[in-house]
Amino acid sequence: MAEQLAFYALSALILGFAVLVITSRSALYAILFLVLDFLFVAGLYLTLQAQFVAVIQVLVYAGGIVILYLFVVMLVNLKRPPEAHQDRRRRGRLGAVLAAVVLVEFAAIALYGYVKPTGGAVEGALSFNNVERLGWLLYTDYLVPFELASMLLLVAMVGAIVLARREL
Repeated sequence: MAEQLAFYALSALILGFAVLVITSRSALYAILFLVLDFLFVAGLYLTLQAQFVAVIQVLVYAGGIVILYLFVVMLVNLKRPPEAHQDRRRRGRLGAVLAAVVLVEFAAIALYGYVKPTGGAVEGALSFNNVERLGWLLYTDYLVPFELASMLLLVAMVGAIVLARREL
């Protein structure tokens, strides 16, 4: 009964702060509400006995991603009017081709996950703790999505550096 009550209370807080993130007028307040939202999601993971995922939630999302958002808000002047000129260095076709390639990769991953037989025998053989199981699955069954997420984060980091350097 207490677990259900904690689940519903944390879920209501998560939804409430998510609405505040969307509806707040200030980008800084939205980021602060997002931090609180991520912390309550970590609390929800704790109620589900997923301590490792809760710690990763706090470290990666509440720590790293929100700091990245703060840097973007601080570097980009939101009160500046939009640019009136077209950048001649913009590569629209290259961007469209790369977006199509990423879409094809996502479709291939989804098709591979749908067609691939389930590893029922392997799941039964893995009888170790939560962190070891997560690591095992991350580097065997979910290696391609893990690498794609790392490439996506790398591209976001390079894009943030390019945007910051252009302003400096």
